[in-house]
Amino acid sequence: MKGGKADPKTPSKRSHGTQGSIDVYAVQCNGCLKWRVVDTVEDFEKIRHKATEEPFYCNKKPNVSCEDDADINYDATRTWVIDKPNMPKTPDGFKRSLVLRKDYSKLDPYYITPTGKKLRTRNEIAAFLKEHPEIKGVSPSDFDFSSPKIMDDTVPEIVVKKDSAKKRTKISKDDA
Repeated sequence: MKGGKADPKTPSKRSHGTQGSIDVYAVQCNGCLKWRVVDTVEDFEKIRHKATEEPFYCNKKPNVSCEDDADINYDATRTWVIDKPNMPKTPDGFKRSLVLRKDYSKLDPYYITPTGKKLRTRNEIAAFLKEHPEIKGVSPSDFDFSSPKIMDDTVPEIVVKKDSAKKRTKISKDDA
């Protein structure tokens, strides 16, 4: 499942300015393959969570069909990332956050708790839940620390270039 841009469930990353924050959530129609913008992260997570058993189709969005133009096009005007399908939805009260590394090599996932604390590992989640027994019905297995795949063909060439050693190096506009 491509997320944010190439399959039915993925967030996109802006390539300039707001690096590290998701500016658009989009899903790809399983029928016409057009990209549809999803209004909220919660709606995106619901779609992504059931991507295999309930593929997304344009008509799941009110007043939209496969005959309509795409809401957003896959191109290099932004950096696209693809989230894994069927990931668990973020538990109520928590927020999943993704931070794009400066070299565009990876997105680092973490969760923000209802108290505002940032947690980066499942062990930290377990410790937090143990310290907060008032949070019921949530377990560490409800959190997924997988990193979405960054689509290399949408990473700005002026900022980074992937070399043969599979690590990104900065280049200048003249080198591009």
